[in-house]
Amino acid sequence: MTLSVTLRHGFPGFALDVAFEAPAGVTALFGRSGAGKTTVVNAVAGLIRPARGRIVADGEVLVDTARGVFLPPHRRRVGYVFQDGRLFPHLTVRDNLLYGARFAGGGEAGLGHVVEMLGIGALLGRRPGALSGGEKSRVAIGRALLARPRLLLMDEPLAALDDARKAEILPYVERLAGETGLPILYVSHAVAEVARLAATVVVLAVGQVARAGPVAEVFGDPDTAPLLGLREAGAVVAARVVAHAEDGLTELAFAGGRLFVPRIAAAPGAAVRLRIQARDVVLALEAPRGISALNVFPATVTRLHAGEGPGMMVALKAGEAALLARVTRRSAEAMGLREGLRLYAVLKSIAPAPADVSAIE
Repeated sequence: MTLSVTLRHGFPGFALDVAFEAPAGVTALFGRSGAGKTTVVNAVAGLIRPARGRIVADGEVLVDTARGVFLPPHRRRVGYVFQDGRLFPHLTVRDNLLYGARFAGGGEAGLGHVVEMLGIGALLGRRPGALSGGEKSRVAIGRALLARPRLLLMDEPLAALDDARKAEILPYVERLAGETGLPILYVSHAVAEVARLAATVVVLAVGQVARAGPVAEVFGDPDTAPLLGLREAGAVVAARVVAHAEDGLTELAFAGGRLFVPRIAAAPGAAVRLRIQARDVVLALEAPRGISALNVFPATVTRLHAGEGPGMMVALKAGEAALLARVTRRSAEAMGLREGLRLYAVLKSIAPAPADVSAIE
């Protein structure tokens, strides 16, 4: 299933004008506060009527302002997970979940699978006031799933959680995407979340689509780095687990060679994705010797992007993998960096955080 969105809508001092295609899997709407992300998902959900636009989900027209089509929200079969969960405080977790099933005209069919997938079996008798933030998020996701949607909207579902709770719930969202087969439109302004979860990224800036495409292409483009935030910019690469060593490191194979990272919870042979932040990559004109870094691989400069400050973003190809490195202009000039230059990329083994590595199958 695909989702096609074309929207124009105005607010005082702000104009939204976007068009994008969201294929199957997780499509992230990424952008800073005020970029228009929530307006887009509210239009898809039917919570606002756009001034102009056309929205098509799974071949069915939800909105077509030129033809006067506006399908009511309850007929769209869209699940919506809000940032604050919006659980009914007077109902138990079980009753909150079954509310979603009743909304879809069903009974308890599917309840057991959803409860198991989200790990909320021990919570069924509790009320929302006795749940942690991560637990509330999982229950809200379960309620949306039991409404049997054909499309799931998630509007910054982790924004109100601290890092520990985010780390708790991210694996469940990954499992959700893999097991349900539902297209998911995921709103976030957190680069790490998007890099870990999304197959496709739509970057919004001041109501416009600034960049859209597969996550590896968008994150590996140096022109996109200012939109993501220079300190968070980095490439996303696919890799496969080779082995786990007794010293706590995991060996990965990727298109540029072998990488060693802190041990990850994935079996040898498992496919993973890895975010390598540009600020963690060091460049060398010759193969380094006598250094502590274990990850050294040959690369070729493909593009240079100078920012407004003293920094420069360097796009690299290591094998077929796209990488980014952030260096100063002074270093770039001293090294004679140019397109086509062959050099070496160096990455500390401890640089990728555990949250930067996730299973993809």
